[in-house]
Amino acid sequence: MILKSFATNEHSTAIYFGRQHRHLKKDHEVNCINRRDCLGILGGSLASLALTSSSQPEKINSDLPVVDTHLHCFAGPDNNKFPFHPNGPYRPDSAATVEDLLSCMDGAGIKYAIVVHPEPYQDDHRYLDHCLEVGEGRLKGTCLFFADQPDSLAAMPSFLKDREGSIIASRVHAYAPDRLPPFGKPELRKWWRSVADAGVAVQLHFEPRYASGFEGYIREFSDTTVIIDHLGRPFQGSPEEYARVLRWADFPNTVMKLASIPKAEQYPHQDIRPIIRQLTSAWGAERMIYGGGFNTDATPDSYRRYRQDLVGHLSHLSSLEQAAILGGNAAQLFGWS
Repeated sequence: MILKSFATNEHSTAIYFGRQHRHLKKDHEVNCINRRDCLGILGGSLASLALTSSSQPEKINSDLPVVDTHLHCFAGPDNNKFPFHPNGPYRPDSAATVEDLLSCMDGAGIKYAIVVHPEPYQDDHRYLDHCLEVGEGRLKGTCLFFADQPDSLAAMPSFLKDREGSIIASRVHAYAPDRLPPFGKPELRKWWRSVADAGVAVQLHFEPRYASGFEGYIREFSDTTVIIDHLGRPFQGSPEEYARVLRWADFPNTVMKLASIPKAEQYPHQDIRPIIRQLTSAWGAERMIYGGGFNTDATPDSYRRYRQDLVGHLSHLSSLEQAAILGGNAAQLFGWS
């Protein structure tokens, strides 16, 4: 059993992440930690040092990579090789190619990234496979399979097995009333079980009103990491609904993602800073990751500015805690260090 202890400024907390058993490949002369272990460890050398050591902060900061854990890539609306799925809920008007992504990453100082497989492709992952191939180890991905579609559900286990080490999570959406997962039904539990057995994370994108539908699975599959997208969408639910999301910090297998940070001058015209402080207090810097800034219009400068704006919202944290959120945690969690 793998158990890591992470220190914050006030106390140490024992946290389990992902699979709790270590599997070592016997066909290597040097033992290598596989995907299950990477999801089972959110600490280790760099991230642990980033949160506990103060002897050489500048050196530690320079050692921690920047990792964008949330971006979408699109081949484009007229690309016949990688067409959008007919059941996709939206169709982007412009391309956001993997080649553009890698160029922006280089210019913005981002070492690694997670390509979150987007809904326009549904469970057709051909363009995701292309992205991972072009990324040559700098990119990993999430997948999208549907518990209420028997063929899709049946295809997920072999997909994950064939791409072990390249896929870090399977994502599920709950924000449109006519496209909800089958809450409370055997199919959703089977989906969650398949993800758990594969040793990857569950990635939740939802509005707070649907949080209750996921809570039992988070509790039941307590050794499976659960990544909460987009701060849990704080402005798309009532305070009571969002309070349930905040309580998920009590589940040690949850990770909060700082992504899709709204600006106060844009709808819904609310200040996100108190929410981010609330989240960092609840989850702690050691259980948070960041993502965002790449899109169809992104440039290296705009990509970097997005991250800099986020850092402005983290001014209440130390530089070492900020570095952990911006990449140290993700590098450990997803197997890049």
